[in-house]
Amino acid sequence: MTAMLTTSEHELAKAKLNLETSQIPWRELQRFFASGLAIHVSEGLDLVEAAYQIASDNKDQVEQWLNSRQVGQVSDQQALTWYQANTEVWAVVVKPWILVQE
Repeated sequence: MTAMLTTSEHELAKAKLNLETSQIPWRELQRFFASGLAIHVSEGLDLVEAAYQIASDNKDQVEQWLNSRQVGQVSDQQALTWYQANTEVWAVVVKPWILVQE
């Protein structure tokens, strides 16, 4: 994706990501977590918007989210809690990462 998308292209790209988003048991994402590829998106942040900004390589926005801890790698404790509770998470792939949100 290019950094200079028109509004309609932006909305189309987000709509495509939205269609690729689904609920999945956290246990099915263990290999991504083990590889360090599972990224947690906080509940206050739109998962599709986060995926779009990451896919668009918007470094400034992603860095802001990282610094405010709205986006970051899934912690060991979080992964264990989700595993033990057999939690389903919302997930979307932005290669090579899997973005997840409760």
